[in-house]
Amino acid sequence: MTLCSCSNDSNTKSVEIGDLPKASEEQVEELVAAFIEAEDGSTIEIPQGFYELNTQLILDAVSNVTIKGSGMRSSILSFKNLTTGGEGMKIAGDNITLEGFTVIDAPGDDIKTQHCDGITFRDINTTWTHTDLAKSGTYGIYPVQCNNVLIENCEVSHSRDAGIYVGQSTNIIVRNNYVFENVAGIEIENSDNAIVHDNLAENNTGGILVFNLPGLPKPWGRNTKIYDNTIKENNHENFALGEASENGNPISMIPPGSGVVIFAGDSVEVFNNKILNHKTASISIASYHITDLPIPTHEGWSPYVKNIFIHDNIYEREFGVPDVSKDLGKLIAATCFKSQDVLYDGIVEGNAKTNPNNICVRETMADLRFSRLVIPSSGKLSDISVENDINNFNCQ
Repeated sequence: MTLCSCSNDSNTKSVEIGDLPKASEEQVEELVAAFIEAEDGSTIEIPQGFYELNTQLILDAVSNVTIKGSGMRSSILSFKNLTTGGEGMKIAGDNITLEGFTVIDAPGDDIKTQHCDGITFRDINTTWTHTDLAKSGTYGIYPVQCNNVLIENCEVSHSRDAGIYVGQSTNIIVRNNYVFENVAGIEIENSDNAIVHDNLAENNTGGILVFNLPGLPKPWGRNTKIYDNTIKENNHENFALGEASENGNPISMIPPGSGVVIFAGDSVEVFNNKILNHKTASISIASYHITDLPIPTHEGWSPYVKNIFIHDNIYEREFGVPDVSKDLGKLIAATCFKSQDVLYDGIVEGNAKTNPNNICVRETMADLRFSRLVIPSSGKLSDISVENDINNFNCQ
């Protein structure tokens, strides 16, 4: 059995699980007991081996704990046989470090951490080994409602939602990770003060996403910086389950060929990235209205995107016609005809030409493809036009 775990590091290779010692039943029980019995200040060691678990690993209400494997490709935890509980590993506590192991095949999320103040993921790999990607779990690395989050030097693949998902959290660093073959590579959702830099996101449906979604305990997020990343060829089919719901996740609507997607985001800066060879749009800036879903009225939440600064990125494109497997791709194909470097849906309260939502694009590329959709009150696709008035958005 082979677990494919590619990397941007040329010294990394696929893991041959057959080469690892299989953990005995006693060793598995010892690991489960170590989680149950962990106290403040504990270190939980995961020795080299392949561990088949039929129960969750849960750490609850303890602090200053380190969970340490013998290496990303040396300590592998499989939750393929899990019959109860959605997450493989579920963590709650302060000042927790997870380092040097792999988690595979949880039925829901591979690793979920919640209500943590100080959570570090370092040299962690999460993936699913199903040949049918729609059978994958939802999130690989999933901190939610946490403060002071660090995710570095990790690899995440095959999530049917987001590989690295940080939700409703504050003070976040996501750096030096490799995300591939997920629906979304990295997603920052309803979170404050996120820094996303020096990551490689390739062959996902969408590379890096910044969303504010309605109906969540933390209604709004702002202040995300995305810089010095390589966001490359994120043209993978969208294998998310179902359709977008009235209150929730529009991930199933993201068209293949999306580099960066800012969806009802606030105070987002995207700069010094290499955004390469996307079928549909290198950067999409959109309000919740573009989904054509009912607009909820949740306190503290707004459907509009605002305070966006796009500058000094490098774009390359090899594709002419946008992907048309999703409605947004069809809209871009029907109105813009070609894949776009920067696409703005132009939906605001007022006149988009006056730029009331402070959407700023200052790129130096001579033949930059910038398009703003002009959506009439009829909302008919045939009535939508496009303007390329980038000078109206040359602000700072």
